[in-house]
This record gives sequence, structure tokens and C-alpha cells, in this order.
Amino acid sequence: MFEDISALTLTLILCAGFFAGFIDAIAGGGGLIQLPAMLISFPQKEVIEVVGTSKAGAIWGTSAAALNYRRNIKTDPKLLIAMVLPAFIGSGLGSLLATQISTTQLKSGIVVMLVAVFIYTLIHPDLGKIEIFKHSHLRRMQIAISAGFIIGFYDGLIGPGTGTLLMIVLVAGFGFAFVGASAIAKVVNVATNLASILVIGFNASIMWKVGIALGIVNLAGGFLGSHVAINKGSEFVRKFYLVVTFVLIVRVLFDLFK
Repeated sequence: MFEDISALTLTLILCAGFFAGFIDAIAGGGGLIQLPAMLISFPQKEVIEVVGTSKAGAIWGTSAAALNYRRNIKTDPKLLIAMVLPAFIGSGLGSLLATQISTTQLKSGIVVMLVAVFIYTLIHPDLGKIEIFKHSHLRRMQIAISAGFIIGFYDGLIGPGTGTLLMIVLVAGFGFAFVGASAIAKVVNVATNLASILVIGFNASIMWKVGIALGIVNLAGGFLGSHVAINKGSEFVRKFYLVVTFVLIVRVLFDLFK
């Protein structure tokens, strides 16, 4: 099944997949671990093929976390739909453009935004501890549609950090507690991953055997991570979120200046 992959490479991929699923289920940002591990493991493959395979594995863990959150955390189904559908469309369009344009300028803008997100979260220690909803219902729907499409597009185009961006929109923009935000973010992330897989699958090849193996360990990590987040509560998720955001900033800066 994996005759072209060494035992060491396969171990690296599976370990990365498990920890990526675990981290992603709590605060987003699992792609920080999984995608670099995949790119290192398959230097001879086209980047779009590696990205598609990574997402084919990631969707398992994201789905497991989403189901676990949905069973334990109540969310507004209308708000969820308002984010999921535009995110799916945005991710599909981003994936179509992924191999056609340079993402350097976009990454520069992402760094600035992430730094602002990190500072904002750091200086507001009570942010996301309890749910204090903002805006009218109509305004929340409008923000959900816009944010879903933009972040979905980003996920299709670049990828890592999508869950982190969804979290800050839901916490700072809507007033969700961090655990409640995670519950919605995971469902939206399933939609963005699915759109990317479909688009990349039609336009490039995906290493399905690797993706399935990666998916199994990612599922285990996602299930465990969502349990930890639900049991530990929003304060734990907030701290975890800050760490992941900081690492994401460093990672994107490394990509820009390497």
C-alpha cells in the first residue's frame, strides 16, 4: 500500500496527522503541523497534490471534532448555515486560483492581521470566557455570510490558520465563548475542506491511500482534542488559541522571508 514511502516518512506523517487533529479541534491551526510535514515528506510532488492529500486527511479529524461539539454544545443553526454555504463556495474559488497566482502579498496581509488578532486577544483577558452576543440577528447573518466567504476563500487559496481566523471572528465579532466558537468553526472548516478536496480532485491528483491513513490518525486526534476543549472550558481554549496564533505568525513570517 505504501511501497513508495519509507517507514520513517510514514511515521512522521501519521504523528503529524494525529497532533494536527488534536490542535485543530481545540483552537484551529492544525495545518501548521500537518502541511509542512507533508511537504517535507513529498518534495517531488506538486504542491497542489500535497495540499489536496493533506485536506483529504484533515477532513476526518475536523468532522469528528465537529460531531463531538455538536453533541455537547448548542449552536444557532441559521448562523451556522449562513457561514457554511459561503465558506464552501469561497473555498472552492480559492482552490481554483491556488496554482495560478502568487500568494506572497496575501501572506503579508495575513501576518498583519494575525498580529492584530494576537494582541487584541492578549489584552482582553475576559474575551471569550462567556457568551455576550453582539449586533442584531440580521447583522449577525450579514457578518456570517461575509466572513464565511472570505475565510473560506483563504482556506482554499493558502490553508493553514483557517480555524484560528474563524475563532476570532466568532469570539470578537459575534461574542461567542471560545468553546462555542470552536463548535461552529469546526463545522465551517469541514465545508471548506470538502470544497477544496472536490476542486483539487477534479484538477489535480490526490494521494488517496496516504490521505486515508492520515485521516484515521487525524480523526483520533480531533476526537481527543474536542473532548479536552469541552472538558477544560473556554479559558483553556483561549490560552491554547494564543499559543497557536503566535506559532502561526512565526510560520507565515518564515514562509515570507526564507
